[in-house]
Amino acid sequence: MKLLNSIPHKPVLLREVLEAFQTEESGIFIDATLGYGGHSSAILKTSPNINLIGIDRDKTAIEFSKDRLSEFGDRVTLLHGKFSEKIEEATNLFPDIPILGILADIGVSSLQLDELDRGFSFESNNLDMRMDRESGLDAEYVVNSYSEFELEKIFKEFGEMRNAKKVARVIVNSRPIRSGVELASILPKKGKGTHPATQLFQAIRIEVNRELEELKEFLNSIQKVSGAKIGVISFHSLEDRIVKEKFREMAKSCICPPESFKCECGDNHEKGYILTKKPIIAKADEVKENPRSRSAKLRLFQTK
Repeated sequence: MKLLNSIPHKPVLLREVLEAFQTEESGIFIDATLGYGGHSSAILKTSPNINLIGIDRDKTAIEFSKDRLSEFGDRVTLLHGKFSEKIEEATNLFPDIPILGILADIGVSSLQLDELDRGFSFESNNLDMRMDRESGLDAEYVVNSYSEFELEKIFKEFGEMRNAKKVARVIVNSRPIRSGVELASILPKKGKGTHPATQLFQAIRIEVNRELEELKEFLNSIQKVSGAKIGVISFHSLEDRIVKEKFREMAKSCICPPESFKCECGDNHEKGYILTKKPIIAKADEVKENPRSRSAKLRLFQTK
């Protein structure tokens, strides 16, 4: 734990998150992707009447945040598990206290990326990429056991790779591949700029962790929570598109089929309203200090 305490971790869009969620009211704030407690710690400090429920599938993150947030005593409750599965439990833990806000910061934390033994990095000597180390599917199995067709499919869908078919064939012909170093070498870096294997690693990571399915299940679950501000921070277009479309759907009053000549549903089905017409992005000073924030997008929704 001392090692982790010495590792710097900058939560993205912290100013914007505080602006959205800071409050003098009494209630519950749910950090659905607790990570290493950056957002949660700031919320607890700036909102003294808030109690926190933190969720994370990574036991290392839970243990670290338990220590980091210990100064807040019984204001903090931590749950280990997938946020899609634990959000219902979290919303029912304190039935007499209103839930004021829910935040989900989707994606891999910088600490997970930086820990080479987690297998997320181009420099890792293994292939893992599991956010929850107790889950069954890992990156090594995907890379070495999926068919060429299955690999092409996830590269297209989750990595949006134009050369998905070619890369899938190269991987199949290069098996066995046992490390991030080997996998990254399939698309070697040439000069400066984003590593060409970035989308490849993204696609495999999303497959291993069921990230898009998790996000969709989470968004379906939070519709049941009334009077709460919902915030989702995403890091790539696939996630942002899902959040944007779901918020639009939740804001619809009429749910009649498009082909209907007139409304027959009652025109009162909206779950709330969108607070951000365009996503909130990091300011220049944050991007300079924390390059990871350049792709972060925050969307907000207020439930009825």
